[in-house]
Amino acid sequence: MRCTSSSRYARCRGLWIPLLTLSILISLSADALAQIEITIPRPPEGEFVVDYAGMISDADRAKITELSAAMLKDKAAPIIVVTINSMAEHGGEGLRIETFARLLFDKWGIGPATLGKDPWNYGILLLVSREDRKARIELGAGWKRDKDAQAQQIMDELIIPQFKAGNFSTGILAGVEGLDKMARDLELPHAPIPTSTYIIGFVFVGLLIFTVVSLIRRGSSGWAWLFWGAVFAIIGAVLYHMATNRGSGGGYSGGSFGGGFSGGGGATGSW
Repeated sequence: MRCTSSSRYARCRGLWIPLLTLSILISLSADALAQIEITIPRPPEGEFVVDYAGMISDADRAKITELSAAMLKDKAAPIIVVTINSMAEHGGEGLRIETFARLLFDKWGIGPATLGKDPWNYGILLLVSREDRKARIELGAGWKRDKDAQAQQIMDELIIPQFKAGNFSTGILAGVEGLDKMARDLELPHAPIPTSTYIIGFVFVGLLIFTVVSLIRRGSSGWAWLFWGAVFAIIGAVLYHMATNRGSGGGYSGGSFGGGFSGGGGATGSW
């Protein structure tokens, strides 16, 4: 860009200064991230669960391993589960969990970067930081951003509600089962309907029957029928909302860590 007159020079100067400042900030940010060392050693091949926080039962660990091994063999898309007490314990003090997960994903090289001569990068990381009360699904670059909505659904419906109830192992297994369905392009599992919903439904039906019988026996006017009809319509709508909105390849023989890198896609949750 050439600036010949004084007015044009002023405009150019006003444009280039913010751009230069932004470029310097980006460079400094990249340098700072490059100096961060996540101190979680990569597990050996064949291990899909790193449970530093002790959040996963032996039985659920076995199920997760079975699902992850099958996903690696069938789709070359390993699902790696990591639980930690806090990010600060592993060199991530002050980091957002999205940044921590991405650095860990790239450090370990989750999933093969290529399959034959084709680019691949379909690895999946489920990271849970117990004391930070944060969880992150980090997806390899091959997923692009196509699965972000489904990953968020898995986080919001299958993982976080269980975490809020203190069922960490159950929530992590449910998350892995959801990720398995997502990677296979199958319908995601739904969160179970709470028992309280059924109880409220029975009470609602009983109250409805009692009210109708009472109105008939008393010979109530049309206004009474309209009033109670509106009341039950509102209650029914609330119950329906509660029931329908629960909780906010082939034979690949390679390993789980093949130089894959994150594409920045995924989902985050907190409890």
